[in-house]
Amino acid sequence: MYTAIGYAAQSATTPLAPVKFERRSPRADDVAIDILYCGVCHSDIHQARNEWGIAVYPLMPGHEIVGKVTAVGANVTKHKIGDLVGVGCMVDSCRSCEACQADLEQYCLEGPTMTYATPDRVDGSNTMGGYSDSIVVSEHFVVRIPEKLDLASAAPILCAGITTYSPLKHYGVKAGDKVGILGMGGLGHMGIKFAKAMGAEVTLFTRSASKAEEGRRQGADHVIVSTDAEQMKAAAGHFDFLLDTIPVQHDLNPYLDTLRFDGVHILVGLIEPVDPPVHAGKLVMSRRVLAGSLIGGVAETQEVLDFCAEHGITCDIEMLDIHQINEAFTRMIAGDVKYRFVIDMATLKV
Repeated sequence: MYTAIGYAAQSATTPLAPVKFERRSPRADDVAIDILYCGVCHSDIHQARNEWGIAVYPLMPGHEIVGKVTAVGANVTKHKIGDLVGVGCMVDSCRSCEACQADLEQYCLEGPTMTYATPDRVDGSNTMGGYSDSIVVSEHFVVRIPEKLDLASAAPILCAGITTYSPLKHYGVKAGDKVGILGMGGLGHMGIKFAKAMGAEVTLFTRSASKAEEGRRQGADHVIVSTDAEQMKAAAGHFDFLLDTIPVQHDLNPYLDTLRFDGVHILVGLIEPVDPPVHAGKLVMSRRVLAGSLIGGVAETQEVLDFCAEHGITCDIEMLDIHQINEAFTRMIAGDVKYRFVIDMATLKV
């Protein structure tokens, strides 16, 4: 065990504040990492404020972690001291179920161990995330950061990036496909970039006409203002895929109308309960699919990092000092970030 420092919430109603806490010493298959940067995800807010009802306190968020290896266990072969590495949303899984054997650890049938606020599979302690100076993780869940990637901009790829890349890859988006991206926040702007790099014709759906120019700057070929009934009507039956990154409740029915037959509407936001209800006829009559997708496995997370390096894709970020984290939460709720906050952990002092 050793003493680490970080920022944690002590309850759903208290701001994040500096704390000292204990990290485990590296086990035989562990990698110890000094954290350089950590992205800020909207789920960090949901968890810190217990909006999903599953929070365990003290709660230290952070699952978009980039750092440098400082120590390795005796059995580690993938990484060495000095390597630049990343840790995403998971730090363990059962590793033996059908999903884990298929490199889909996020769908572990026993439930994955998340990077924070989840019992450690070995000692039962509460996992503590990346809003800290260091972390110790099994080497299987540590990925390599390609040399071509800017370290700070790479951090959000470990959640926002993989969350949008994985469904596009799984459903086989290819050159010539017509893909609609719903929403242009931290996830949506990455979805535009990935779909474009895969050769698709990309359309941004946004509620605000003022975002049209920015959407095109991010790579969208077209922009549809979803509050304009005429624009939505004109798009009927057009799209092969919709990647829905909107993080709050919204009516899915008008978007389903824009899918061609056999089209797929993929949700990556936890928007339950779906309200208003989906009209089954919109699915049945055109064999459309309403699907969901959760982050990605470890191998695919490495794949998306390599894809970003190959295609020159980065996440648009705004850097933060750690003491600005509560202000950042407030700004994120207001939609005041383009498009992902990243904490510079060199500013962490307790």
